[in-house]
Amino acid sequence: MVDASIKKVQTERSPMGPMGQKYLATGIGLTMRLWEELPVGLTQGSSSRDYETIGYVIKGRAELQLEGQTILLNAGDCWVVPKGASHSYTILETFTAVEATHPPAHLHNRDAAAPSS
Repeated sequence: MVDASIKKVQTERSPMGPMGQKYLATGIGLTMRLWEELPVGLTQGSSSRDYETIGYVIKGRAELQLEGQTILLNAGDCWVVPKGASHSYTILETFTAVEATHPPAHLHNRDAAAPSS
């Protein structure tokens, strides 16, 4: 059986998560979320998650620390945080990005512990 459901999500009506993220479209094994206008200086301490994250920077700059590496993210850049990888971030310039997570980050309380990048 094929899942032929169609979903449309209007961002202005998207539910907000506990860390300020907007949840966008969610499928069976994948979800999207939006981080808007994160302020300069915002930091997230080291954490690891039980899902994989890929992201795209819409605007701004951030520094992603991933398993001992430091990656500068600028508008137009993409990143991957593998499942279980230790990571943290610091916002260097007001930051907006979209992420996809597999499996969906907000299901089964996966987002509850600490912010993810």
